[in-house]
Amino acid sequence: MPIQLNEENEGQVLVVQVSGKLAKEDYEHFVPEFERLVRSHGRLRLLFDMTDFHGWDAGALWADTKFGVRHFGDIERIAMVGETKWQHGMAVFCKPFTKAMIEYFDHDHVADARDWLYG
Repeated sequence: MPIQLNEENEGQVLVVQVSGKLAKEDYEHFVPEFERLVRSHGRLRLLFDMTDFHGWDAGALWADTKFGVRHFGDIERIAMVGETKWQHGMAVFCKPFTKAMIEYFDHDHVADARDWLYG
């Protein structure tokens, strides 16, 4: 599965690991889990691990856009961990679409990402 979810810190942190190319169906798994955690804990912190991530198909891109609009204020911090220049650019591109603080970390600095996320 291209999206794997792991809860940390009693559900207040969600680790989202994406790989390959995301499809609309991947959001059908992710969104309900995210919304369940928001109902339980309020604003969340996300570790978004993009190792071996190759983007979205058209349906997933639309699902991601709808997710961003609906959950504009539900995320406190996003630590984006990646391995390519376009992934770093994506972190900069996302900033106007959320109230969350967003920081990008290269994959070999995942420990720094976690420190920032929990800080």
